[in-house]
Amino acid sequence: MSESKGRFPAWLKRRVGGGGVFTHTQKTLERLGLETICTNANCPNRGDCWSRGTATVLILGNICTRNCGFCSVGHGKPLPPDPTEPARVSALARQLQLKYLVITSVDRDDLPDGGAAHFRDVILFCRQENPEMQFELLVPDFRGCQNEALEILSDARPFVFGHNLETVPRLYPAARPGGDYLRSLTLLQKAKDCWPDTPTKSSIMLGLGETEEEVLQVLQDLRSVGCNRLALGQYLKPDKNCLDVVEFIPPEKFDWWADQARRLGFDWVQSSPFTRSSYHAERSF
Repeated sequence: MSESKGRFPAWLKRRVGGGGVFTHTQKTLERLGLETICTNANCPNRGDCWSRGTATVLILGNICTRNCGFCSVGHGKPLPPDPTEPARVSALARQLQLKYLVITSVDRDDLPDGGAAHFRDVILFCRQENPEMQFELLVPDFRGCQNEALEILSDARPFVFGHNLETVPRLYPAARPGGDYLRSLTLLQKAKDCWPDTPTKSSIMLGLGETEEEVLQVLQDLRSVGCNRLALGQYLKPDKNCLDVVEFIPPEKFDWWADQARRLGFDWVQSSPFTRSSYHAERSF
């Protein structure tokens, strides 16, 4: 069962973050001039994550070359990559004493490598100061340059390689018009073929009008390309210009989906209304 769109149900009510750790995280990000997906995507977990002293860094600027219907990140013509950003991300990791960092980016279709070299440079710079630090990448689909991008990223292993399918294929024209479902699956397949021992991960939003059969097919498709980590969460409209929520999925349904995913062979599963691809990413299943 699910609730129709409208007033938030009780399970989606959450406190705004605060306290000393939250403030320290916020001021550190501001002082270093770093962007986060937490703020740019209006993530509902910002209070929780920042109160635990962690954040998901958004590299390569906060202007995306695409305009997805589910996302509140700005779109247009982005600036060139900032060569000082790797050092600033490394400073963030040091000052917040991070042991695990999730790095994501806007789509950069304007760059020949889709931004892969910048991902690599951020990781390598961080490792100079903290060789034991672990990384998870949440990358775009590297349209037109997947092979080149994966070759570049090989220099920065090990890491968890994440790329989100976001929703079911039928909803791509509205939710992800610049994306392509098969292109995204192909990227995950190529990553697993290149690096068989590297965990690959994807995330899906529920509540956009998908059917149970469609979601199950997406999970099967992910397993067919060797994807072994999965995040399932409730879509929440991040601003007035984004797609409306079609339904609110209750927690027990997310538990049911987690069981289905494990039966299909995913070895790391997070499934709850507030789950996002980077939320509690450091936890092992």
